[in-house]
Amino acid sequence: MRRSKLMVMDNAGAVRPDFIDGKRKRLLINGQWVEAASGKTFETSDPATGEVLAQVAEGDSADIDRAVTAARQAFNGPWSKWTPADRQMVLLRLADLIDRNFEELAALDTFDMGAPISRTRASRHRVLGMLRYYASQAVTKCGETIPNSLGGDYFSYTLKEPVGVVGAIIPWNSPLTASIWKIGPALATGCTVVLKPSELAPLTPLRLGELCLEAGVPPGVINVVPGFGATAGSALARHMDVDKVAFTGSEATGRKIVEGSAGNLKRLSLELGGKSPDIVFSDADLDAAVPGAAMAVFSNSGQICSAGTRLFVEQGIYEEFVSRVAQFAEQLKVGKGADSETQVGPLVSGDQLEKVVGYLDVGVEQGARCLTGGRRLVESGYEDGHFVSPTVFADVRDDMRIAREEIFGPVISAIPFKDIDEVVERGNATSFGLGSGVWTRDLGKAHRLAKAIRAGSVWVNCYQAMDPAVPFGGYKQSGYGRESGSQHIDEYLNVKAVWIKTD
Repeated sequence: MRRSKLMVMDNAGAVRPDFIDGKRKRLLINGQWVEAASGKTFETSDPATGEVLAQVAEGDSADIDRAVTAARQAFNGPWSKWTPADRQMVLLRLADLIDRNFEELAALDTFDMGAPISRTRASRHRVLGMLRYYASQAVTKCGETIPNSLGGDYFSYTLKEPVGVVGAIIPWNSPLTASIWKIGPALATGCTVVLKPSELAPLTPLRLGELCLEAGVPPGVINVVPGFGATAGSALARHMDVDKVAFTGSEATGRKIVEGSAGNLKRLSLELGGKSPDIVFSDADLDAAVPGAAMAVFSNSGQICSAGTRLFVEQGIYEEFVSRVAQFAEQLKVGKGADSETQVGPLVSGDQLEKVVGYLDVGVEQGARCLTGGRRLVESGYEDGHFVSPTVFADVRDDMRIAREEIFGPVISAIPFKDIDEVVERGNATSFGLGSGVWTRDLGKAHRLAKAIRAGSVWVNCYQAMDPAVPFGGYKQSGYGRESGSQHIDEYLNVKAVWIKTD
């Protein structure tokens, strides 16, 4: 098996990974690397330079069918006989392999989707923590004995059993962590997986597939089929032998997943888009809130579903605070993800660039005041990539498109508010409900907002804090189901009631 040869210091730039070797990347089905049934391939490229990184086999419905068949056979075969301790050990071996090869995996994320290497390296603790948490859950999830009130001698208890074959569809904005978020609970519970990574960032999931085989995951338990949503993704959602789909992506695609799942009423967990409010009160620690509010959006170039893109600021400090956020944005280094000094990388694709630039134009047209940024970067060093300057809009109204629609780019919409009742109402006036932030020194105010905001996560005096033991997910059109925490494991389990009449 390939071993990572990268030896770099923490403050060095990313080195091109060995996995980017000029060879065509194939599908992982039933433990074998195979070509797509159609013979088709697609290109994946570096969004910072436009350079083609690899040709990748393009999976479609025929390949999804092959992968689901392999997953079903594995689920019904020896994998079903593995004990909880066996599954725990394979997860721990996988964690050790990822730890050993982490620099390569971080660099793959950086080259394939553009995230700064400082960001992808910083995910090490989270990625390893997730796998080791799922390993602990493999041996701790259990049913219960339930006293019942029937007459006679009845013994009742529950069993928790794996759902079965899981179709896992992930986005491009964080390929490694998104893959682990789907594979980890499946391995812990005894499910099998067909993983469909985004066509915009397939390389890390494919390398992860190699590591799964090296860790001893049996053939067919983890299958990786890159392809396009309209073909491979749709086929996975519709497939009659898939028991559950775990999807992360846009609200529009989530609706299509729901429609596709209706054929066999498969289980769904959906983590969809967001337009999260980030609320700053005048009593907040502004020195902490300025960078906190800025990086709640500019991290990963705004390509985070829970980004705090609606920045509500109390009227008395509005001009000062928004000005400071704009000044902070101007100090951020925008550049190629492979540069260790880069803080804001490129957008993932030309289509995403066009979408974000379109919103910049719309913001100005609808009367927002652009304090900084507001343009594509095309000067020397940026001309071949998909770069947008970190942007702060002031004087934003709730009815503007930049305040209502998910942009998925480095764009803050700053909105003034008068009091707590008003900001709760306006903060909740969205079809989304994924994340939210509150900045205040007042403990009572913090608790009140935490209860009142209709969102799956409320971060107080911080933003985007994540832990494997703490659940994450959405309200309203941001989806349903939870990832991380014990609730995540439950998403991959069926509960069976057992009754025994003993007399």
